[in-house]
Amino acid sequence: MLSAVCVGETMAMLTPVKAVPLHQATELHCGIGGAESNVAIGLAAMGLDSHWVGRVGRDGFGTRILDELSSHGVGISGVEVDSGRPTGLYVKVPAQESDPDGGSSVLYYRQGSAASAMGPGTLASPAVARLLEKAALIHLSGITAALSADCLELMETILAAPRQGRVISFDVNWRAALWAGQDRSVLRRLANLADVVLVGKDEAEHAFGTTDEAELRRLMPDPAVVVIKNEAISAIALERDGTRSEVPALSVDVLEPVGAGDSFAAGYLSGVLFGLDQKASLRRGHVAAACTLTVHGDRGPLPGAEQLGAILDSADAEWTAIHVAGGHFTSQNRSLQDRSTAP
Repeated sequence: MLSAVCVGETMAMLTPVKAVPLHQATELHCGIGGAESNVAIGLAAMGLDSHWVGRVGRDGFGTRILDELSSHGVGISGVEVDSGRPTGLYVKVPAQESDPDGGSSVLYYRQGSAASAMGPGTLASPAVARLLEKAALIHLSGITAALSADCLELMETILAAPRQGRVISFDVNWRAALWAGQDRSVLRRLANLADVVLVGKDEAEHAFGTTDEAELRRLMPDPAVVVIKNEAISAIALERDGTRSEVPALSVDVLEPVGAGDSFAAGYLSGVLFGLDQKASLRRGHVAAACTLTVHGDRGPLPGAEQLGAILDSADAEWTAIHVAGGHFTSQNRSLQDRSTAP
């Protein structure tokens, strides 16, 4: 089985049970959240031997993270538990009915977290070294680079290492609060060292100063492919040889957008590892993202194997007729379930 390793920070997440201002909340739901571990969960769901490498505190939040990742089939043998630093925490404040245009907001409590102490020494762990040695994919994100100087050095070390057949992917994952006052040109330098770069068109302007495809490819000439996630419109793969592939997004009744980018990354990268072409890989990304967009939380369950196959193998006209709501895929042309079981 192909193996993937995702490296980064996972935090405990608290959010009011009811959609009320934080100061009025009497109950908070405890979950977990982290871009790289979201991708690890998605890759496990896609049939890969998936692992998460990071650091958590020796506290209840850290235990919660490890238990939940394990329950989703993600390996945690490369995780270090820190007795002196806490697990990072963030509070997700939902949008209020009185201010429908305000959107949700997030409060971060991650400074000095256990994960911020990751560095090149993390790679010296025998468990981590074994995981990286057998990995077909190593997945990183720009979030980790902004946590500390040691974390940045960790990223640079991984990206500069000989590939030996491995693919290294880098999701920009722009976070304005993390990069405030920092040199954002670091993101371009790191991205250009990767084999696969994923960036949302909305975040490309902040991270790279442009949303123009040709300019983005000029700024990052070395990766084999740069994937631009064009929100609800499409996803575009720009290969180093100039080949351009674009796949329209599915029609989706969006319930909550959080985590959809990570789900897209997992779907797309699974296609790359399975040797699929760009069109098929982009479709896998769209399907995974759609599953997350239509549920509460950072990830949504995938369709069953037969239905997933029917969706991914559909003709272009059928693909554009697919609609997703509540995690269910339907087609204006024909039942996807019938198609998946038809002789």
